[in-house]
Amino acid sequence: MIPNVDQYIDSHAKWQKELKQLRKLVLETELTEAWKWRAPCYTLDGKNVVMIAAFKNDCVLSFFKGPLLKDPDNLLVAPGENSRTFRVVRLTDVRQISKLKSQLKFLLEQAIEVERSGKQIEAKKGPDEFPAELQAKLNEDAKLKKAFEALTPGRQRAYVMHFAAAKQSKTRTARIEKFAPRILDGKGMNDCICGLTQKPPGCDGSHNKQ
Repeated sequence: MIPNVDQYIDSHAKWQKELKQLRKLVLETELTEAWKWRAPCYTLDGKNVVMIAAFKNDCVLSFFKGPLLKDPDNLLVAPGENSRTFRVVRLTDVRQISKLKSQLKFLLEQAIEVERSGKQIEAKKGPDEFPAELQAKLNEDAKLKKAFEALTPGRQRAYVMHFAAAKQSKTRTARIEKFAPRILDGKGMNDCICGLTQKPPGCDGSHNKQ
């Protein structure tokens, strides 16, 4: 049991019962509870397998390698149009979770076996590979997700390329955190953020009027 997870659940009064039930369900497996991207994450030998999170209209059980799972009841959905790896089950009531308990356990068991097997989702070739760290951040922050999806395709692609270019997960996460305020402002990587000129490359807001 991680204190941050307790605090996270307590801070979401609307979904406390649902989050507690999802947490209990996940902890009945061999997964280990962790705290990543400011949300509850569950791992196998240190590898991310699932997350739980609360949003305005629902709470979700997220699977890092969702496309590799068998889903006969069609519970898994992509959280966004750019989601290549993540799949989520959207839930809105404790009774719904109880009703779907066997199906959710089936998905969890599969997710564990997929991770144990070492299977990977085939990487998309080219510059549009979507980092798992970015998807996790968008899952966690509904405002950032909305702002990112509102960007033009070119601006989205520039961010994805920049984040994905980092070799280490912690570096990708740091880049995402750094550029989150700019994304929330609706700005691309090279857009002016001071308002003095239209689009000076690499503007950091420090240049002066001519």
